[in-house]
Amino acid sequence: MTRDRQRTIPVAVGCLQTFLPDHGGVVRLMVAALLLLTSVGCNIYGRPQRTASHEATLAANCDGDPAKMPAKELAKVSLPPYVIEPPDILLIDALRIVPKPPFRIQSFDSLQVIVEGTLLEQPINGIYVVEPGGLLDLGPSYGKVAVGGKSLDEAQDAVFRHLKRVLREPQVSLTLAQAAGQQQVTGEHLVGPDGTVNLGTYGSVYVTGMTLAEAKEVIEAQLDKFLDAPLVSVDVFSYNSKVYYVITEGAGQGDNVAKFPVTGNETVLDAIAEINGLSKLSSKEIWIARPAPSGIGCDQVLPVDIDAIMRGGATATNYQLLPGDRVFIAQDPWIAFNTIIEKVTAPFEQIMGSTLLGAQTVYTFQRGAGFGIGAGGVCWVAREVYGEENPNWLLFRAWLLTEAPIWLRDTYATHGEAFAAWIHDKPVAKLAVRTVMDTILAFRGAELAERWGIDTAVAVPHAEFPR
Repeated sequence: MTRDRQRTIPVAVGCLQTFLPDHGGVVRLMVAALLLLTSVGCNIYGRPQRTASHEATLAANCDGDPAKMPAKELAKVSLPPYVIEPPDILLIDALRIVPKPPFRIQSFDSLQVIVEGTLLEQPINGIYVVEPGGLLDLGPSYGKVAVGGKSLDEAQDAVFRHLKRVLREPQVSLTLAQAAGQQQVTGEHLVGPDGTVNLGTYGSVYVTGMTLAEAKEVIEAQLDKFLDAPLVSVDVFSYNSKVYYVITEGAGQGDNVAKFPVTGNETVLDAIAEINGLSKLSSKEIWIARPAPSGIGCDQVLPVDIDAIMRGGATATNYQLLPGDRVFIAQDPWIAFNTIIEKVTAPFEQIMGSTLLGAQTVYTFQRGAGFGIGAGGVCWVAREVYGEENPNWLLFRAWLLTEAPIWLRDTYATHGEAFAAWIHDKPVAKLAVRTVMDTILAFRGAELAERWGIDTAVAVPHAEFPR
């Protein structure tokens, strides 16, 4: 066959193999050109939500008022009194929890007991917890006293009569150190979905929509039903209901939304720091979308000059964040454009890739002196490992030229002949290489033999999976 005839074979079999060496790049270039042509006169990658906000602002005649400019890094404002909402966590501290008279001692009440005239080695002076069943344990030398259901005076008299059996003239003082109910009030309380906090045996109190001062009043009013002049303090342990959002556009690979609590001091730079800076998919186009309270008035869109904030220390657009703010970080338009091109061209690349790969395989086989048993081709190592009489080396060559990774194919073509010569007199290395080849052919050999019409005189090996 002449050289000219050989040059025409790839085109006849592979459909443009010679003229389209990089079919993926050509397809992407064609799709990119089509997208650019069709986008003339329209904005494919624009920001309709931002445009709509500007139009709504203009339509509502919401002119900027210098006295109502958004708060910034060096001109922050104090937020209004915090309003409690689910799922905030409140920290309640019981400052005074005294049961209403007549008080009766219960299990887990803490009593302070001071006794004079005790044994020198075992004094009675401290706080003792009433055990389940109403018993008060005074120590191994004095035993236990039943005080459950008694008043403080009755319990003191019971302790005196009990110690009188051991001591000559005991003098007993017994007072209430802490009621068991106080443990149910003090601590962290989650505001439930129904807007209430649970105070244990004292019931639940609705606190949603209230300030901390208002919540304190309603909690004390609820406790007053069971206690004598209760006094508590209420604070926010976890600010869960007042948040701002950082929305990172994903350039066609999925947007990311993160929320962070608002404590009253956050700025745009703080928000960027919370997400560990801008990602490689992000551009420097950032703005804050601030919804109008209860939908009344005008939504605000505040552009952010992040370069001036980070590089120059400017504070003009480093706005203070308020509850409900959306910090939107726009995607890099070129990365987004490339992602769309990849999504559009991927199916075509797979189809064209299979066609051109088949043409390249035929062309490679012909350049390698044919596909017969006696042809050497480019598979020096397989021929050395199996021997020319074993058709499995042809199967491995078929796998190498049609299914193997490109880097392996290139490495094989570059160093295969030298490696085959090196393992010629090394049976251990040859056995290791054959094990790898046998494993590959165990899965792909039968199909390759049928596809390429290879008559295997030796059975294709089967891989054994480790147990």
